[in-house]
Amino acid sequence: MDAESLKPLNLDHKEELINELINKYGQDLLKLVYSYVNNQEVAEDLTQDIFIKCYKTLDTFKGRSSVKTWLWRIAINQCKDYLKSWHKRNVFPSENQNVFDQSDYEHVEHHVIQKDTDVALVRAVMKLPIKYREVIYLHYYEDLPIKEIAAVINKNQNTIKTRLKRAKELLRKELERVNGK
Repeated sequence: MDAESLKPLNLDHKEELINELINKYGQDLLKLVYSYVNNQEVAEDLTQDIFIKCYKTLDTFKGRSSVKTWLWRIAINQCKDYLKSWHKRNVFPSENQNVFDQSDYEHVEHHVIQKDTDVALVRAVMKLPIKYREVIYLHYYEDLPIKEIAAVINKNQNTIKTRLKRAKELLRKELERVNGK
């Protein structure tokens, strides 16, 4: 059963479909959620909640977009709700963990330089306001085209283009500041 080709979804096998969605999109969804909340434990909890919500609302999927787009929209709305919640404003995590691990490189020197660069970039991205962070994440980490990003976050394509341009400017300025240029 291919989750992308099910329009509308075959709800006779909900458990099988959810397991497929978790296997296919679980890690990517976790990274998306982490890009909003900046905390590994919270991201894991929210990701689990998102799949539960997806399971409960499978019958609302009408097939007007891909399953991935629908799932991403649920995730983004869940993250935004969390960020507005009492819990986020009043419960402070003891430790932030970075979900963006780098694979091993052939040369240690290259690995250290690359990791330092990547950490600086991730930190700069995480400092961006949510409206810029989400378009950077969806465009560069998820490789979504502007049209699909617009559908996922329910904004005009020109708004997405403007946010991407502004986000890149803010990232460039932050990285120049960090690197002392």
